[in-house]
Amino acid sequence: MSKMKLHWRILIGMVSGVLFAIAMIQFDGGPKVVSDWIKPFGNIFINVLKLIAVPLILASLIKGVSDLKDISKLSKMGGRTIGIYIVTTVIAVSIGLTIVNFVKPGASISQETRNEMVENYKADTDSKIQQAKRQKEDGPLQALEDLVPSNIFNAASSNGNMLQVIFFAIFFGIGLILIPEKTAAPVKNFFDSFNEVILKLIDLIMLAAPYGVFALLAALIAESPSLDLFKALAWYSFCVVIGLLLMIGVYILFVWIFTKRSPSFFISGISPAQLLAFSTSSSAATLPVTMECVEDNLGVEEEVSSFVLPIGATINMDGTSLYQAIAAVFIAQAFGMNLDLAAQLGIIATATLASIGSAAVPGAGMVMLVIVLNQAGIPEAGLALIFAVDRPLDMCRTVVNVTGDSAVAMIVGKLMNKLKKS
Repeated sequence: MSKMKLHWRILIGMVSGVLFAIAMIQFDGGPKVVSDWIKPFGNIFINVLKLIAVPLILASLIKGVSDLKDISKLSKMGGRTIGIYIVTTVIAVSIGLTIVNFVKPGASISQETRNEMVENYKADTDSKIQQAKRQKEDGPLQALEDLVPSNIFNAASSNGNMLQVIFFAIFFGIGLILIPEKTAAPVKNFFDSFNEVILKLIDLIMLAAPYGVFALLAALIAESPSLDLFKALAWYSFCVVIGLLLMIGVYILFVWIFTKRSPSFFISGISPAQLLAFSTSSSAATLPVTMECVEDNLGVEEEVSSFVLPIGATINMDGTSLYQAIAAVFIAQAFGMNLDLAAQLGIIATATLASIGSAAVPGAGMVMLVIVLNQAGIPEAGLALIFAVDRPLDMCRTVVNVTGDSAVAMIVGKLMNKLKKS
């Protein structure tokens, strides 16, 4: 089984968990056995995901910002690159929120099933409600005030304060750029190595994903047995795929507006990288092919591609951000939570900033989703609803991530007069 691809093992874990739970609920005391002896392993898996979130943000984001090397690049090519990346990410999250609020995939879950889920996670839900009430009493600039931590160790002690951790990581990365390169080298080397360790830990965590999915879904089915959950999951997947296709359309439109290159030229030029991204679910693993396609097929000069694309593989995760927005609202809908405008604007901010720190490896998006859920006050147990289909959707959103990197490279190349004439 160890040689089987991860997405197949996760699928087997999902099916096995569902079948096991269905079998157990046929017996008196079966649901209690699942709750007492199976569910804890699902909780452990979620805890491990939460455990790795802060180190992942610090390692990936500090490395990504410090790789810009100097402020002059930040002010010229770097400023344009990051600015466009942020704009496209905000668009991606907004598309995701629009679709999920229009389709309402979580609303297909019956009230009875929703009540059971809310009751099972009542303690979590009550605490989030109290937090929401306190937030409503705050002043209009409280969110800005809360963005800056007074103590980074206190901020890092709770995933709910992840925006503060992101602020510190960006601030720290800028500091590394501003000091002499020789002085910064030991610190940068440390975070480069630290990042590699975190990526390896994610690999190890994902090896346990099939078992975590088994435990999470078994507990969910045993505690709230209903076909509504699977219907809602199908609608959720539909929302994600439609959103990703729309985002590719946005890239094509931007390329046409800024570079006057046709959609067929852009898609045919980047298609080898898209196919590799789909098969590997890793922007980082696809990076060499992406650079080759952008330079040889799309006509972007190496000076631009060698700068824009590596940065994009670290901080430009539009597909991941779109999926996080849809997933967060879907889970909230499944639990009967109504997210107001402020909460959804918070999701836009958190998903945009969290995408900057998303590692370009399979499974990192799920870790980042924990941050978004925490920030929006949504029960993390809802991860059980979407983990089963996360791998195939991860393959799709990686295609969007790579496509976005390539589109931005063309746009920056045009703005810097580094795009060859077709």
